[in-house]
Amino acid sequence: MAVNQGGRTRRRLSTAERREQLLSVGARLFSESPYDDVWIEQVAEIAGVSRGLLYHYFPTKRDFFAAVVERESERMLRMTAAVPGVPVREQLTAGLDAYLEYVEAHAHGYRAFHRADAAGDRAVRRVYRRALAAQERQILAALAADPEFGPVFEARPDTRLAVRGWLAFTTAVCLEWLRGPEPDREQVRDLCARALLGVLAP
Repeated sequence: MAVNQGGRTRRRLSTAERREQLLSVGARLFSESPYDDVWIEQVAEIAGVSRGLLYHYFPTKRDFFAAVVERESERMLRMTAAVPGVPVREQLTAGLDAYLEYVEAHAHGYRAFHRADAAGDRAVRRVYRRALAAQERQILAALAADPEFGPVFEARPDTRLAVRGWLAFTTAVCLEWLRGPEPDREQVRDLCARALLGVLAP
């Protein structure tokens, strides 16, 4: 425990809690400003820690931003993980509902994640592109295992390209949706679902 200047007892954060706090601050800053305009000193000041402590967790700004991007990628993959045996059409609706709930609840992190491709740092862009590739593989695996879409997947060599294009479309729609206030979440979900089913139609 620690005592602040006002005499109130403040709980010391665990390593995992401190790391999560720093990543949350980073997600907000990177969502609001380009990569080059965010300074490590800002993060440390907002989090109430020394710059040295922040560097203890993340040796460089690149490492810090890459960790923000990886954190958001892991969240999105967990939210949209396929459920074996459930038809893709059902999973698509449920998956988009979960995804859009995540986007709305973690808007800063979502924006920060998708700013990564515009970052000037090649290593950061590689982290972002690996994350997108993981999303793509997850969707393709669900399609391949589905009784309705499996045959389409096998017969059409452009399925991978269609899924990649759909991910870009969904990202653009969600980023615009976050500007608010319309359309509502159900309308966005239905729009994205129709877009994917449309490109996969025989």
